[in-house]
Amino acid sequence: MRLRHLGERAVIERLRRAFGERRSDVLLGIGDDAALVRGPRRLLLTTDILVEDEDFILADHPPRLLGRKALNVNLSDIAAMGGRPRHALVGLALPGDIEAAWLQRFSEGLRGAAREAGVALVGGDLSQASKVMIAVTVTGEAKRPVRRAGARPGDAVYVSGTLGDAAGGLRLVRKGGGRGVAKPVRPLVEAFLDPAPRLKLGSLLAGRGLASAMIDLSDGLSVDLAHVCEESGVGAEIEAGRIPISEALRRFALDPLALALDGGEDFELLFTVRPDREAAVEALARRWKLTRIGRITPGRRVYLADVRGRRKVLRPGGFEHFAG
Repeated sequence: MRLRHLGERAVIERLRRAFGERRSDVLLGIGDDAALVRGPRRLLLTTDILVEDEDFILADHPPRLLGRKALNVNLSDIAAMGGRPRHALVGLALPGDIEAAWLQRFSEGLRGAAREAGVALVGGDLSQASKVMIAVTVTGEAKRPVRRAGARPGDAVYVSGTLGDAAGGLRLVRKGGGRGVAKPVRPLVEAFLDPAPRLKLGSLLAGRGLASAMIDLSDGLSVDLAHVCEESGVGAEIEAGRIPISEALRRFALDPLALALDGGEDFELLFTVRPDREAAVEALARRWKLTRIGRITPGRRVYLADVRGRRKVLRPGGFEHFAG
């Protein structure tokens, strides 16, 4: 059977079983945004690979912003665990005919993102390939790491920011609108090209014990909520009318809700909250742009309710590698 017949989630599950041996120094292995290992301190470990023509189009992404994004997508995983990033390793495979100026601008973006997050770039590897491939590994620390597996029936489901903007920005860039785009929809392009990891928010939610489960929205709300429900052994009901959608996306998209549900690459945080902690989260909602969009339910299904309360099963429709 070929990978495209399995799909990304089945491939990950096979790897999880293959490398699932128990060790005393591995507190949390495959299955969350980052692994958690025991050392002098408890360390978070995460890695991400960006491949030209699969994860980005070289002509669409300015090298400085690509450098920033290559690190920030990893930092978003650390944020989702409530951690603080510490170190990064960068592996690059580059075509021999790529301009040296491209590498310089890419490095400037990567270095800038690292400084903003307090991350030390401590090494990596370099190789030659027919396409650009970027592999970044980040370590972090977390006193109270938040897993995907902590959601319980009755918990509220919250998201930060607005959803679907990056997917709208991708469409604009693909249409050649990345440069000189109209001001009202410019935030969409910025959301796609230069996402910001929610490190301070993730650390706050974890440090105050407010999030019972958490994940970063990298593949789309429909996919990432399903991950939380699978790991927690629960279901959920989401209210379509509560999903936060920006004015820019409403101006641009014919169906902004579809992009908010399935678009991916928002790198906002989705987290669940026990009923007795909701008031504390609501007190932070305006400052951090937090929105309650639904509830965790018994069972395993995830439902989407429209403004009239009519429900339908919300099937994962975001990005997935090896999708058939």
